[in-house]
Amino acid sequence: MRGYLGVDVGSVSTNLLATDEQGNIIASIYIRTKGQPIDAIQEGLAILQKDLPSDFQIAGAGATGSGRTLAGVIVGADLVKNEITAHAVAASRSVPDVQTVLEVGGQDSKIIILRNGVVTDFAMNTVCAAGTGSFLDHQAQRLNVPIEEFGSYALKASNPVRIAGRCTVFAESDMVHKQQLGHSLEDIIAGLSEALVRNYLNNVARGKDISPPVVFQGGVAANVGIKAAFEKALGTPVYVPEHFGVMGAWGAALLAQEKMGAGRYGPSNFRGFQASELDYEASSFDCQGCPNQCEVVGISMEGKVIARWGDRCGRWESMFVKRIIFYMVPNILSHRPQRSPQRAITLPPM
Repeated sequence: MRGYLGVDVGSVSTNLLATDEQGNIIASIYIRTKGQPIDAIQEGLAILQKDLPSDFQIAGAGATGSGRTLAGVIVGADLVKNEITAHAVAASRSVPDVQTVLEVGGQDSKIIILRNGVVTDFAMNTVCAAGTGSFLDHQAQRLNVPIEEFGSYALKASNPVRIAGRCTVFAESDMVHKQQLGHSLEDIIAGLSEALVRNYLNNVARGKDISPPVVFQGGVAANVGIKAAFEKALGTPVYVPEHFGVMGAWGAALLAQEKMGAGRYGPSNFRGFQASELDYEASSFDCQGCPNQCEVVGISMEGKVIARWGDRCGRWESMFVKRIIFYMVPNILSHRPQRSPQRAITLPPM
């Protein structure tokens, strides 16, 4: 059995899934990154392998998310794409005529505008946490309410209070004030949900043409209270897809399928599920080659550097490519005359 792998590495969660040759999801996982993306990717690979048939073969792999470059190196991705493209592709697969995608994650939020299946506009919020899932997590802890039950509390509200949601600090002080006034827990939680939605629409979605069908995805889409708040604010139904929590990974897998399915690129670069057992290590240094002083990131596998990136000019990336071509893949040059030792190309140490 053949299929495709999608990996989405974010600051809060790491998602992996596998699809069949028709692009249907056959296994998926959603785990916490916990500030250790390499460990999360390897853990995810090990878990995913157990959920797949023993004869399953990866015909192509795609990576996305804020940690997409790292993920692409570790799994051996055939394609690395930004999360806007990945989420748009997955949303279009779930709702073919989707025109607006609302995505709220743990640390950032985004809105994607599509027309006729093409992304025409987008925006991201990576500054204020008041419009993200971490805001809800923090408030749930303060209220001593499990985040899994947050949405159901909001739906029971009879008179949601208005809470200042432009800043997490103001929201917290306002929430405490509402508690002191005697408002019910349900009304306060509903107010917090509406504050998050209000912050999202006033910042991330400001000036955007939000037209139905509207798809709501990302981890926060599991919160029925936030979904209800979006529907109340927009005045239109909001659709939450079945696989709302792993849409980025699904989009990456679908993009990998589109690329590798054409048959123009040969076998996949996927390292195999044994990548979960290899020893990876990240390092970095500041390049002193010019005033930019770029931070160059390197990844070692079993003690050998396998990738470098981060330099604006491409000096270190191109240097690594040269090493791959001339040293690690000698058969590429097998048709050329052997170079004499005096003319051998010498590269700086990696």
